[in-house]
Amino acid sequence: MATKTELAVIGGGPGGYAAAFLAADLGMQVTLIDLEKNPGGVCLYRGCIPSKALLHVAKLIHEAEEAKKWGIEFGEPKIDINKLRDFKNSVVNKLTGGLGQLSKQRKVNYINGKASFANSTSLIVEKVDGTKEEVIFGKAILATGSVPAKVPGLSIDSQCVMDSTSALELNDVPKRLLVIGGGYIGLELSTVYAALGSKVTVVEMMPGILPGADRDLVAVLERRVKTIMENIFVETKVVELKETADGIQVKLEGKNVTEPLQTFDKVLISIGRKPVTAGLGLENTKVKVNERGFVVVDKSLKTNDENIYAIGDIVGNPMLAHKASAEGKVAVEAILGHKAAFEPNAIPAVVFTDPELAWTGLSETEAREKGIKVEVAKFPWAASGRATTLDRNDGMTKLVIEPGTERILGVGIVGVGAGDMIAEGTLAIEMGAVVKDLELTIHPHPTLSETMMFSAELFYGRATDMYRPKRK
Repeated sequence: MATKTELAVIGGGPGGYAAAFLAADLGMQVTLIDLEKNPGGVCLYRGCIPSKALLHVAKLIHEAEEAKKWGIEFGEPKIDINKLRDFKNSVVNKLTGGLGQLSKQRKVNYINGKASFANSTSLIVEKVDGTKEEVIFGKAILATGSVPAKVPGLSIDSQCVMDSTSALELNDVPKRLLVIGGGYIGLELSTVYAALGSKVTVVEMMPGILPGADRDLVAVLERRVKTIMENIFVETKVVELKETADGIQVKLEGKNVTEPLQTFDKVLISIGRKPVTAGLGLENTKVKVNERGFVVVDKSLKTNDENIYAIGDIVGNPMLAHKASAEGKVAVEAILGHKAAFEPNAIPAVVFTDPELAWTGLSETEAREKGIKVEVAKFPWAASGRATTLDRNDGMTKLVIEPGTERILGVGIVGVGAGDMIAEGTLAIEMGAVVKDLELTIHPHPTLSETMMFSAELFYGRATDMYRPKRK
């Protein structure tokens, strides 16, 4: 059995389905191949979406506790883990089911199975029903995403050791949970489990949590995170995991560790993700993979094989759903012969903890590492009327500015709703905006978005709600 198609897309995640849908909208005959019943990929099934549903619940629990300060008491929350899991699953099913409908409406040929390249013009698909199908294509887009990375020497076969996928299944709430990895995945899941009642310990081998993010922004988040976690150990390694009758015995090494041997009910390993390139038959094509396991592509997302493009997590960092979607659209435009290249000036990143932390463009840390001279304007939310009404002054908005031109090179925000606000910063960078543009843009009052304008005003030393000496 063989199917002929103009475009074959392997992988139905945010990059794959965005590419498939755009190609169909532009008149191409499209075949989309994925193991799941409907498009959605890791993001919708086992990542972004279920985690954000649970983080929303975690935030409600924390806010209910904090409401006591305002004279409102709700009583101790009663958590029905089965109902909570059903809510999370209903969110996933609604969105993936919707994508299935959109796929049919666009007349995309959706094949439920695993694809591998037979050569540079055909695929063999092992379908979930046990049959095989050949797909002959004109062009192909590889969008197979990534999977959780493992710690060498620490991977033991135990139901008490989880990765991000199994942690999101929410089978139970362990009394004591160890999270290995203080990156965004580890901190988000730590936030969820801590809110549900786990005593959470986070271990990070680098000098601080969220390595790579600006330390002044991280410091704001860290102060709050420390109030909800049992322990946060930085510059610390887990050197041994051993299953015992009481759970998982862990051996820690670090300068602040007073108890090297500790026992936890469960351990979550969240040290990052690795690209999925194995088992795809790439050796039967001209596609090249670099030493880090990423597929090599040019600015149009074309691989070394003229017929094959690649997008998303498999082509390199940052491994973000919105980056994959943007790359998918560029790849389709390039395939159709349009002048297209993936050359963003800024890709926003968001950590959906409480408070949220987001950044886009050039960070102050990157500027320092690359020897780029920048000026920085920071507006603390202690001076924000809206933040004060929310009783959440633990925030900051930061502009990274090019001296002389006053062009905005980067934006960082930590605080409630930072993830929604960062888009304005991304647009400013992409449009080549200068600080004056932000200062003269009238923002609604009272809002948190005003802090973008206030930061610009502060740069010139004339912020209404805060005093700073004028620039010389």
